[in-house]
Amino acid sequence: MLESTTHYLVVDLEATCDDMHAMPREQTEIIEIGAVLVDGATLEPLDEFQAFVRPVVHPRLTPFCTRLTSITQADVVRAPTFKFVARRLAAFGQGALFCSWGGYDKNQLERDARRAGIRSPLGPRHLNLKEAFARAAGERREMGNQSAMRRVGLTPTGTHHRGIDDARNIAKLLPYALGRTAVAPARGGERRSR
Repeated sequence: MLESTTHYLVVDLEATCDDMHAMPREQTEIIEIGAVLVDGATLEPLDEFQAFVRPVVHPRLTPFCTRLTSITQADVVRAPTFKFVARRLAAFGQGALFCSWGGYDKNQLERDARRAGIRSPLGPRHLNLKEAFARAAGERREMGNQSAMRRVGLTPTGTHHRGIDDARNIAKLLPYALGRTAVAPARGGERRSR
């Protein structure tokens, strides 16, 4: 499957949240979609997609959500709803293999699509880059994307927990997760940094 992939679409989502777990998982909604389209042969970024999404179940962002993501109420209040943004995302990612760091993004896209009464915009094919990176690194446990970047000597850029910035950083890990660039073994359990 991966050998014939002409494009990868690295996606990272941000969603409504709270720090008291008062918002059930089924009620969380996407508030930002960040995506980087990557050439399948060179693994170079080709284009980017970023959109804020207006939540409808819990339209007011919690202070915790704003602190975590830096996304404000003003960012989402006039944004289009998921149904509209999903059409744009589907067109942008058409034909590309949907990838994300873990299964959360795929599950959240499916949850929002069900709520909107539409099909998931990126289809059922999905590559879990967190699992792929752990296998390539010879790790038993999966790690967050920021830790994975440090493990291979890359410095994360942008704002962590912003969809577009995290998608850009995860796209930099694609050569390692796909096994095209070797991940050096960790020395004595230390995290490597350069």
